[in-house]
Amino acid sequence: MLKIAFKWFKNLFPPFLGFFLIYYSYSNTTLDDRKTIYSSILDANYFFVFLSICLGFFSHFIRALRWKNMLSPMGYKIKFHNSLMCVFIAFLSNLGFPRSGEILRSSSISYYEKIPIEKSFGTIITERIIDVCILSLIIVYGSLISSNISLSELSYSYLLIFILLFMTIFLITKIKLNTKIIAIIKGLKKGITSISKIKNKPLFVLHTFLIWTCYFLMFYFVKFSINETVQLEFEALILAFIAGAITMSLTNGGIGAYPIAIAVVISQYNVSYENALALGWIVWSAQTLMIIFFGILSFIFLPILNK
Repeated sequence: MLKIAFKWFKNLFPPFLGFFLIYYSYSNTTLDDRKTIYSSILDANYFFVFLSICLGFFSHFIRALRWKNMLSPMGYKIKFHNSLMCVFIAFLSNLGFPRSGEILRSSSISYYEKIPIEKSFGTIITERIIDVCILSLIIVYGSLISSNISLSELSYSYLLIFILLFMTIFLITKIKLNTKIIAIIKGLKKGITSISKIKNKPLFVLHTFLIWTCYFLMFYFVKFSINETVQLEFEALILAFIAGAITMSLTNGGIGAYPIAIAVVISQYNVSYENALALGWIVWSAQTLMIIFFGILSFIFLPILNK
């Protein structure tokens, strides 16, 4: 009974938290505040928003290419379009249930490319470990460059939240032991250690660098879409980027939490809270719509292209 309750809690709490934050954000703004937010969103320069969407797509493109190369040392030459569509399906699934995308991604590629699921899942675990390390380094960097004491304290709180988040992810994604434990562990080990067998390691590093560069740039360029945020400097953007990256994992794709986190940081740099909140909603909406669009297309075309 306790296990069932915990399962429902971990699935329902993130979306509940996200919708609660949307309600909280709405109820704590006046009618004039909401008019300012809507006006900023409607009057935004959507050329830069489109550029952000392109960078977001390119980051997933590179992630799919990197994943293809990670599976190669184990003897699996998967089709790139399958890798790309499985990546989009994973991100779409995570919008509904956090961390479900990793399982769906590994099971989908295993089904269509005939790869043992524990091996494909092992490579995804490796990806997550790398992402955790890189984001941790960015958090530390953000703490060091922060010139404002309150922001410095805030960035240290990011680190604490991120540690708690990592522990949560570990608990959610842990694998239940069964009679096939030895085979599963061996498969996971092969998947996780596949990175050490990649022939072109500089290319792997380049792919990882490009992914995270795209993540930041797709946030950076949107600042030019609103007149009030054009003057934002690197410090404000990197700290807001950190806040947003953490909230993307705390709720379903950052719903509700992402715009508020962006607004809290950006509003400390001579930008009104309303315009900062508008910036957060523009970034989140653009990337979420992109994932929904290509995720649905991937669900449709993945079985069609693999008859």
